[in-house]
Amino acid sequence: MDSSQNDLEAIRQLIAQLTQRVHRIERQLQMEVQPPPQPSPVASVAPPPPKPIAPVPEKPVALYSPLPAILSRPSAVVEPEVDLESRIGSHWLNRIGIAALLIGVSYFLKFAFENNWIGPAGRVTIGLVAGIAIVLWSERFRQHGYKAFAYSLKAVGIGTLYLSLWAAFQRYALIPSSVAFVMMVAVTASAAAMALAQDAQILAAFALIGGFSTPLLLSTGENREIALFTYVAILDIATLVLVTYRPWRRLLVMSYAGTLLLYFGWYAEFYSRNQLGVTLGFATVFFAVFAIAPLITLQPENEAAFFASVPAILAFVNAGVYFLQAYVMISEIEKTYMAWFALGLAALYILLSRQVHARNLSPGAAEILHFLHLAVAICFITIAIPIRLDIHWITMGWFVEAGVLLWIGNRVKSDFLSLFALAALALGVFRLLAIDNFQTTQLIFNMRMATYVVAIAVLGGVAWYARNREDEYGIDIGGAAQIALNVLALIALSREVADFYFRQIALLPRALPGRWDAFYVRMHRVEIERDFAYSALWMAYGAMLMVLGFLRRSTLVRWQALILIAVTICKVFAYDVSQLDKQFRILSFVVLGVLLLAISFVYQRDWLKLSGKNREEPKPGTVTGS
Repeated sequence: MDSSQNDLEAIRQLIAQLTQRVHRIERQLQMEVQPPPQPSPVASVAPPPPKPIAPVPEKPVALYSPLPAILSRPSAVVEPEVDLESRIGSHWLNRIGIAALLIGVSYFLKFAFENNWIGPAGRVTIGLVAGIAIVLWSERFRQHGYKAFAYSLKAVGIGTLYLSLWAAFQRYALIPSSVAFVMMVAVTASAAAMALAQDAQILAAFALIGGFSTPLLLSTGENREIALFTYVAILDIATLVLVTYRPWRRLLVMSYAGTLLLYFGWYAEFYSRNQLGVTLGFATVFFAVFAIAPLITLQPENEAAFFASVPAILAFVNAGVYFLQAYVMISEIEKTYMAWFALGLAALYILLSRQVHARNLSPGAAEILHFLHLAVAICFITIAIPIRLDIHWITMGWFVEAGVLLWIGNRVKSDFLSLFALAALALGVFRLLAIDNFQTTQLIFNMRMATYVVAIAVLGGVAWYARNREDEYGIDIGGAAQIALNVLALIALSREVADFYFRQIALLPRALPGRWDAFYVRMHRVEIERDFAYSALWMAYGAMLMVLGFLRRSTLVRWQALILIAVTICKVFAYDVSQLDKQFRILSFVVLGVLLLAISFVYQRDWLKLSGKNREEPKPGTVTGS
């Protein structure tokens, strides 16, 4: 009995101590809770009855109930929710205030300069001291957690330094260009060092903007190609090294844009043919830097989807821009050299595609980049063919490119590459129908028909791959490809008919020399035969589509057949009745009537069960019982 009483007293003392500790914690956290109840004094005469012992464990439960709120409070402090009002007050007003302050100070300095209160050397000195002071002052805000405000101040300070050095060289001629260049490079290097030390991508962006602005600020209008492009190449290589150790993909976009801006600006002003070797050499250096960037840059973490795919986009854009640069320069000398140049680029991208697997890339990114390099290589091979051979190979090359990109896009399940395939296919079809002018010498077996066959084959591939997709987008693309395939086939056959009768008309003057009356009669006869051949061709093609539609149980194919037959009916009744001779008119109506009766009979037999309960056609590939 004594031992149980001692145990009970120990439990009560422990509860009292824990209660006091919790109360002290609540007071330190300034929590408004009611004071804990004091434990009842321990009886010394007789042990308590057994019944009051049961409620004792309930008190710690009540006393510990505030603990979940205490434990959950730090998470709310660590990640506060920033609403629009806080963002306006902390970010926008801060930037507007800095801009207003700078404008006010600039007006004051302008007023002082106009009244010669401060000389040129003093003005530059004030700018340099102010820029350095603002950068140093911003560190105090950064150390207290106001990073956005601190980086805004750093941008103002760095910009002040660049503008002061520009004024010292361009406006007041206080220092030579070499000194100004070295000092601007020092500012750029300092900003880059701060970016690395503070792990701040925005400071690296400031350094990059200043670095590419330096040639513009120090420009004297003279042609200094080697110095300019050497400096730009160093900036590009430094950016590549920087993104190797930091996953800052945005810097690659900025560096590439700055390189193109300076390159095309110089090219438009100073380039001449005798500078081909040096200019193409620097263009090759810039191309090489951004071609190897996808192989060595780090994988981004928690980065936007666009910037995560920056290396792949650069690999595609960089190849096209470099090829255009070389094409503009080399084609002035000998255009056929570009065919070998394109083949060399194709070999390079095949090599890069093989190197992708040896790099530390995620499997998905490596596979996409691998096939993208292959697609670029095949594009260059396709471009080399029309450059070296006939102009009609351009259309053929676009169709081949579309087929290759379609195959690659289907392999990697990439809608991006599939869209490029459709774009190349659309360009090829447009050129085939609107631009290409084929001079054929024989029927069917000619270059025009071969080009149409390639286009039809690629469209067939699009329809085949789209049919395997179960989404609505794939079904729509497949249906459009089927319609375009049949339209191209019908146009190709109709052009063969037109060429056949055109050659017959061209031979009439030699067959009937000097007999103009017989010539016009014979020419009219040939035109009647040609018009009947069109009707016969369209009816035969419509019948073939109808048969295929029934065999494959395809509603889309049958509707195409019905539309084509409807067009033929309109032609027969509206044109053939008045233009064709009696025998051709009779033959047109008889053939059309037999065709329509046959189709009507098939629909009336209801072989496809279109009028029954089972109106749904089986999916492609489904085996149906008899």
